[in-house]
Amino acid sequence: MAGRAEAVESMEQLAAGWRAMVLDRDAAADVRDLPGIAVRWADCRFAFWNCVTLTEADAGAALLEQRLGEAADIMRAKEHPGFLWLFEDLLAPEARAGVRSAAEKAGFAYAFPGTGMAGDLLPLPEPSHPELTFVRVTTDEQVRAYADLNARAYGFPLEDGRHGLVGSTLWKSQVYAYLGMRDGVPVSCAATVETDGRLFVVLVATDPRWERRGYGEAVTRKALYEGGRATGLTRATLHATAAGAPVYPRIGFEPNTPIHFYGLKS
Repeated sequence: MAGRAEAVESMEQLAAGWRAMVLDRDAAADVRDLPGIAVRWADCRFAFWNCVTLTEADAGAALLEQRLGEAADIMRAKEHPGFLWLFEDLLAPEARAGVRSAAEKAGFAYAFPGTGMAGDLLPLPEPSHPELTFVRVTTDEQVRAYADLNARAYGFPLEDGRHGLVGSTLWKSQVYAYLGMRDGVPVSCAATVETDGRLFVVLVATDPRWERRGYGEAVTRKALYEGGRATGLTRATLHATAAGAPVYPRIGFEPNTPIHFYGLKS
């Protein structure tokens, strides 16, 4: 089933990509592959680096209920909050129909929706935007600017974003991370990283003051172009928020599995 295969790919990209990101943040991070659950938890203030996801394909309602309870117990033991990522098309139809109520029963509150996307779209033409120049992230100052853009875009305190990214070596070397600069000021950012034979797009953000100008699409194209040129990869994947979902098909991505993000009930 093509939909199931794409959902597995999307989940596995998260598990592999977040392993590198979380261990870059903290070499002692909780990175475990348990039966049916992948834990990728830096336990830092940047909530995206605190992640649990369910990994079994075709999980039925009873197994889903069990795994949700186990995931909630893992998250309750942590200091900082994070997200449970649920890839809808991994679930059996009856589990899919009752997933929201099962999650609430386990102690989760729905946070926001997302969409897995992928495409055999590389190489891309070299991108440009009349209002932007592109700068690759190679310095601590640029990493901080990247963190601040994500914090503003996703509604985190600036210090939380910095707690996740500042001090990283990975983001200055192995990640193809780019800032979109308008008159010397960072206004958008996107990154790609080689992940299990694909180019994985991560942490795309635009300063809310500069939205709806094509900046996010342009800098994403730049990160894909440079990552593809460096690695020779032809397939790319990403996990889109609702705000970003309309942008990526214009680049060549095709939506596959819906993703649901949950946090613990307060």
